[in-house]
Parts: sequence; structure tokens; C-alpha cells
Amino acid sequence: VGLAFPTAFPIKTTGRRETGFTGAVIEIVTRHAPDFMPGTIETRPSREGKYVSLTATVNAVSREQLDALYRELCDHPSVVMVL
Repeated sequence: VGLAFPTAFPIKTTGRRETGFTGAVIEIVTRHAPDFMPGTIETRPSREGKYVSLTATVNAVSREQLDALYRELCDHPSVVMVL
């Protein structure tokens, strides 16, 4: 079963807790979903504080848009995992 577009689609990105990580994720997400509102991003630190997970809910308009967004997030050196 495929997704029906457009749809609100949450993307969870986990990375090392370091300066600039959140900004880089917001920049990448906004590049692929220009209507994304950075103030809506949800942040959760890991138990030990070494990592942080960011959940950005985008208004997805196509599978191609999501694939390109996932690819760019996965290619970022600070990103550990994208769900």
C-alpha cells in the first residue's frame, strides 16, 4: 500500500549532539520541503546525552521528494540514522 500525497509525514533524524546539527537538519529539510516550519521540530536527547533525535513533520508531496530528503539527510556526516 502506497502513501497518498500530499500527506503530513514525520521524519526522525538521529545524530551526534554537536553544534550545528539541528541547524543542518533544518536546512536540509527546508530545502526539500520549503513550507516546513522550523519551530515545529521536536528535539529529544539520548539518555546519555551523546545523541539527539529530531522529528520534522513535512508536508510530503511525492515519493521522489521524500527519497531525495532521506538521501541528503543520510549523507550528512553527523547523522547516525534516519527513520
